[in-house]
Amino acid sequence: MKTIEELGDVAGLRVLVRSDLNVPIDGDTIGDDGRIRASLPTLVQLARAGAKVIVTAHLGRPKGTPDPKFTLAPVAKRLGELLQPEGITVRFAADVTGDSAQEAVQELDEGEVLLLENVRYDPREESKDETQRGALAEELAALADVFVSDGFGVVHRKQASVYDVARQLPHAAGGLVLAEVDVLKKLTESPQRPYVVVLGGAKVSDKLAVIDNLLAKADKLLIGGGMVFTFLKAQGHEVGKSLLEDDQLDTVKGYLETAKAKGVEIVLPTDIVVAPEFKADSPATVVAADAIPADQLGLDIGPESAKAFAAEIAGAKTVFWNGPMGVFEMEAFAGGTKAVAQALTEVDGLSVVGGGDSAAAVRQLGFADDAFGHISTGGGASLEYLEGKELPGLAVLEED
Repeated sequence: MKTIEELGDVAGLRVLVRSDLNVPIDGDTIGDDGRIRASLPTLVQLARAGAKVIVTAHLGRPKGTPDPKFTLAPVAKRLGELLQPEGITVRFAADVTGDSAQEAVQELDEGEVLLLENVRYDPREESKDETQRGALAEELAALADVFVSDGFGVVHRKQASVYDVARQLPHAAGGLVLAEVDVLKKLTESPQRPYVVVLGGAKVSDKLAVIDNLLAKADKLLIGGGMVFTFLKAQGHEVGKSLLEDDQLDTVKGYLETAKAKGVEIVLPTDIVVAPEFKADSPATVVAADAIPADQLGLDIGPESAKAFAAEIAGAKTVFWNGPMGVFEMEAFAGGTKAVAQALTEVDGLSVVGGGDSAAAVRQLGFADDAFGHISTGGGASLEYLEGKELPGLAVLEED
């Protein structure tokens, strides 16, 4: 993949950047601006080089039509606040490739940044029809001279602003994409050992392929979150009202057998924090993992398990974590996730927080981004890479 430096002198050029600015937002309030901050280095690099920087990005799922709930206007405002100390002005276009975008590009000065409105307002962005995607890509390409792909959270999507536009313009990978790929290579090609993978989140089915692939690479897999109850059930334990995927029991039994045969240890919780209801004020108690009452549901790994998981992480040289250990949004059920996060900050080696809910959790729980070796901006993209899948948005960058 070409780097920005290999594009040559970009001064005076219109550079279209695909960023990932898909942040949690409530009205005009941004809950976590981590992805916006992660996009800054590439934008600053281009602006300082004298480029006219045009950013395209999405927010949420507006289903191909303009929806005020998903406007990028608040993101443009925050981007402007973050770039102001760099002396960089941020403009905002009220459409994707229409009159507002075209006029704003015409008015854009060297060293300025223009954010286009939510690209998913246009139904062609996510179309399965290559002709439709290609038509939108042509309109985006007409606004620019070169393309920089820097939205790692969308590189697993074959979408107009990610894939098709790269085939129409000279292109390069931005610094964020290059950094993400470098970390993922360290996790898959030559990890320092011991290599511990921590998986959580709601469902086993969301992580089947990554478990399958990592069984051949990791030394230990620590399993928490809602998915753990399918593992416990597969071992013959009752799980009460806990989240359970009955249709995955045979698959999980197979994983347990494969791990044993490969010498990979799958570590499950020995105790669970349970409650009668999925509510923040529901009375929480701690029970043994093999003795969950029929009228209770598990909402976090227990304190002894949290200590055990932390000890496993402490002894590792490489740790990849994807998925919270419990319902971290509720204080009573955040202990396991907090213990795992704390342990990752103390790893003597590479610690990677795999994006998505895990990234949101560490920030909500008060951890600084630089306390970890790397916080990914793309949970889904990271998982698909670890599954061994080809990511279209990366593959196209390797084309001449």
